[in-house]
Amino acid sequence: MNRESIRGEIVMRIALSLVAMLLWAACGHHQPAWEKPPPRARATPVVAPGALHRATLENGLTVLILEDHRLPRVALDLTVRRGAGAVKPDQAGLAAFTAELMNRGAGDSNAMELAERVDDLGAGLAVVAGWDAMDVGVSGLSGDLGPLFEILSEVVLSPRFEAGEAQKARSEQLAGLAANRDDPASLARQAAMRVLYPDHRYGAPLEGAPKSVKGLRAQDARSLHARYFVPGNAILSVVGDVQVQDVLDRARSAFGEWPKGDVPAQTPAPPAVTPGQRRIVIADAPDLVQSRILIGHEGIARADDRRLPASLVNATLGGSGFSSRMMKNLRSDAGLTYGVRSGFALRRQPGPFLVSTFTRVPETRRAVDLLLVDLEAIHGADPQSAEELAKAKSYTVGQFGLGLETSEAVMSSLVDLSVYELPDDSLDTFRGRVEAVDVEEARTVSKALIHPDRAAIVVLGPAEALRPQLEGLGTVEVIQP
Repeated sequence: MNRESIRGEIVMRIALSLVAMLLWAACGHHQPAWEKPPPRARATPVVAPGALHRATLENGLTVLILEDHRLPRVALDLTVRRGAGAVKPDQAGLAAFTAELMNRGAGDSNAMELAERVDDLGAGLAVVAGWDAMDVGVSGLSGDLGPLFEILSEVVLSPRFEAGEAQKARSEQLAGLAANRDDPASLARQAAMRVLYPDHRYGAPLEGAPKSVKGLRAQDARSLHARYFVPGNAILSVVGDVQVQDVLDRARSAFGEWPKGDVPAQTPAPPAVTPGQRRIVIADAPDLVQSRILIGHEGIARADDRRLPASLVNATLGGSGFSSRMMKNLRSDAGLTYGVRSGFALRRQPGPFLVSTFTRVPETRRAVDLLLVDLEAIHGADPQSAEELAKAKSYTVGQFGLGLETSEAVMSSLVDLSVYELPDDSLDTFRGRVEAVDVEEARTVSKALIHPDRAAIVVLGPAEALRPQLEGLGTVEVIQP
């Protein structure tokens, strides 16, 4: 086909497309898809019937098995239902320190030998600590299920906690904390947490603070492991190309003799109300040309019955990116920032509700005022509308689906339900429960959970330039970040 023929065919296709569009519009189909109301959410099972299996070993270990034979892969995880939140404040960082040491040698294998065993299988090993759980995970080919179970059981039951590795891990953790001091977002969040939780573990980062981390030793990690890693506090989850009975047999062989122990105490409750009245705090950073702004107060726990309406309200406020009120007002209309977010930190105990953004130092007060206007509006003056609620539902259900695209993601969510003692069918009923939230419930939750009148306003930036701007909001405190 020559060049003229090709050009003629392209012109013909464009003409046919235009005709089709005109006919479509003439028939009344003139509304773009993105302007149509979203489809109603449907409540359907997340896991295919018969694919998920549950068991409990004689020592109390919970076992979850999810079959997925599409690929010759398998992922094994052992999760304990305690994490950084249950550590005393003066040992902040111990859970992360313990997790790192568990990566560095187990059984008869030192750190290098353990890494080589994992690499020889083309597998992966990770031990991580969160606020409410610690997780040991190995993954690889399903044909290597035996060696993978062996590595998992050794890391869980017999980590080495060598003094030399502890010294290296402590130095690396301190270096990470030092690096965070060069990150304004991290510094601002740390300052805000100290304001909200001065005497609680939530007042320091999950990785700890330099003062507490400097005192950590191998024996501290060994002690935490002995408290947390008991079968009655643990969930073994296996997902992939496996047979249920084979996994149960291997689980009993690997963990059946794991001795019972006392389940450790939960994370202590933080203050029910924090702060009690509005506080304006500047974390002085003289060299910054942009200020970091956080506005926050207490939030709700992961298992709180209000979590779904709260998340829908937050999606409208500042949790849904460019479709949120705060993003529209601060970025699109005022041009004060590239980004703004709000959200509830849903943990075993109520975590913080935080709004965060950044702007040019001279525009700080204007940005704070706009954030407070949005908070006061959603609180009562201009509550979430029916249209906004519908969009928030569509966004939330969409995010939910995206978060469950793989079998491993589904299993992670099922383990999460067990960690927080939520109903087993919570994933299956999620869409229906989202759809059931009405405007009145959303407005009630807004009034109950959002408190702009007594929030802490924490700003990281040059105090000399910021103090005159913020004094009109109340008494200004200046702290060192």
